[in-house]
Amino acid sequence: MDRQRISREIGYSPLPSQRRFHDSEARFKGFSGPIGSGKSQALCQETIRLAYLNAGRSGLIGAPTYPMLRDATQASLLQALGENGIPFELNKAEQVLTFTDTGSRVLFRAVEEFDRLRGTNLAWFGIDELTYCPEGAWLQLEARLRDPLAGRLCGFAVWTPKGRDWVWRRWIERKVDGYEVILARAFENRFVLDRIPDFYERLKSSYDEKFFAQEVLGEYVHQTEGLVYHAFDRVAHVRDVEVEAGRPLLWALDFNVTPMSSVVAQRIGDRVRVIDEIVLRRATTVEACEEFLNRYGDHHGGVVIYGDASGNRMQTTGSSDYQMVRETFARSGVSFTYRVPKANPAVRERTSLMNVMLRDGALEISARAKELLLDFEEVEYKADSTVMDKERDPKRTHMSDALGYLVWQEFHGREGAGERPGRLV
Repeated sequence: MDRQRISREIGYSPLPSQRRFHDSEARFKGFSGPIGSGKSQALCQETIRLAYLNAGRSGLIGAPTYPMLRDATQASLLQALGENGIPFELNKAEQVLTFTDTGSRVLFRAVEEFDRLRGTNLAWFGIDELTYCPEGAWLQLEARLRDPLAGRLCGFAVWTPKGRDWVWRRWIERKVDGYEVILARAFENRFVLDRIPDFYERLKSSYDEKFFAQEVLGEYVHQTEGLVYHAFDRVAHVRDVEVEAGRPLLWALDFNVTPMSSVVAQRIGDRVRVIDEIVLRRATTVEACEEFLNRYGDHHGGVVIYGDASGNRMQTTGSSDYQMVRETFARSGVSFTYRVPKANPAVRERTSLMNVMLRDGALEISARAKELLLDFEEVEYKADSTVMDKERDPKRTHMSDALGYLVWQEFHGREGAGERPGRLV
């Protein structure tokens, strides 16, 4: 059998937005739309299409979690295959589906632990509900899109908008080269309206205005509900910030092996100006100190060091993180002092104070502090809780935690903390 010449007729009448999505020749393409816009069908049909264009090669379908992958994404694909009489075999143990007429393979993977996505080269991949996936998962799969025998290399995804998140920045705001996104709109799906004419009107009566705009109209609404740092606004808080000579540098650390995170700031009266951030992957405390000194070792105003109180604990080397900081700075000759508490403040109180500072315009942040800005925009509470979600994206929370330690030490008696309405950690 010559698998390269196999073709098959599919019973599928795409909506205008679905057709534009399938016709796109972009290496990376997305389908963004509200509920009822045909995202799942677009994902399944693009999967089938690429499996036939890449006969005998491997692709991957991902979803945020395994239950979602099994109950929604995989179930939809199996239904589409069955309705079109496409022969396949599913190995449930390995979560691999094989098209028996082409030999093409589809790997089903949950992307919540995206480091496990390393491995086999792919001809194509697709992700369901991308806005609920970490950016690292998408980047990991981009790196795997490298099968030299692929007939059509392509990465694609479908999603419902979820505010100004990483998906919005990558696909909408910055419009990265090689990317194309198709924006589906409400009321386009005639199949839904034929069955349920009042589908959208009923939802409008159930949702608040912002949620309706996001979920039903497919708009990119900046939602503050659920955000830890709800008082942050790029327009209000991002400024051109430079070092003032003679004034102490405030260096705050959050100790992690990866990323080792820290912010560099100065205090001007009752305001904090964040000048820079240092993000090092798989780095030691000494390497973080050396990077700081490379950048600011010639500053003559002295350095005040803040950070995570857990850095006082002894490591397997016999030294604590702060002992390593002290020894490295002592060798450099740079004047430094410490403002590190014996115990960290309660997360609730620390984040409350950060929001007060943001609300009052007392935090000014350089655009260089990219990870900190992403923290302010993306760190959320876990669903239906007041617990900060530190698991959704492993890159998040570290930089804002570091700044939070500094702000707490400098301003924890500030009037007004905890007095505004809203959920606190």
